[in-house]
Amino acid sequence: MSTIKVFNPAGDAAGEMAFEDSRLVLDKGEQAVKDVVVAIQNGQRAGSASTLTKGEVAGSNKKPWKQKGSGRARVGLRQNPVWRGGGVAHGPKPRDYSVKVNRKVAQLAYTRALSERIAAGDVVVVEKFDFAEPKTKLMTALLKKVGVARSALVVVDQHEENVMLSGRNLPNAAVVRAAEVDVYGLLLFRTIVASRAGFEALTARMKARKTETGEEGA
Repeated sequence: MSTIKVFNPAGDAAGEMAFEDSRLVLDKGEQAVKDVVVAIQNGQRAGSASTLTKGEVAGSNKKPWKQKGSGRARVGLRQNPVWRGGGVAHGPKPRDYSVKVNRKVAQLAYTRALSERIAAGDVVVVEKFDFAEPKTKLMTALLKKVGVARSALVVVDQHEENVMLSGRNLPNAAVVRAAEVDVYGLLLFRTIVASRAGFEALTARMKARKTETGEEGA
């Protein structure tokens, strides 16, 4: 049985909540996590690098000098890749770096990543985020009280304007809805701070483990 620290909206300790170890997936999924993280990072690449080939560099196709008799090496055109200002041989062109990941692999990776964070005690729950106004100092004070030392992923169930605005200027924190959390986000931040509704939404996305009878259990 894993335990998760619970805090009230003011950031004061309000006890602990239990999380069944049977719902955690820690015995498989390492490769799935790696594959999904690589796919996410590849998907963020612009792929817009582009160089000019010798056929695209401005200039005529006239030979700089005649083929024989000058004593110099023969050359066909000034856009030769060997020359300064010429084209680029085998240079990059715009391309799509995205990688396809199967749905079951992505679901396993998400479950494994969240299971590791829960088992390591890196997840804390706040009953709800109750900010009267959008102030960065309110978010900073709350994160400090719940024990966030470095970076934090703040998770809410639904869009909450004051919470989003309070956290958007923090360099080491991000505020997202539970439906938007991916494997890379789960691994990037040191602490995951979720509202109770946000935590329930996160865990609802976990893949159910199969029981000995082959049926999927909680």
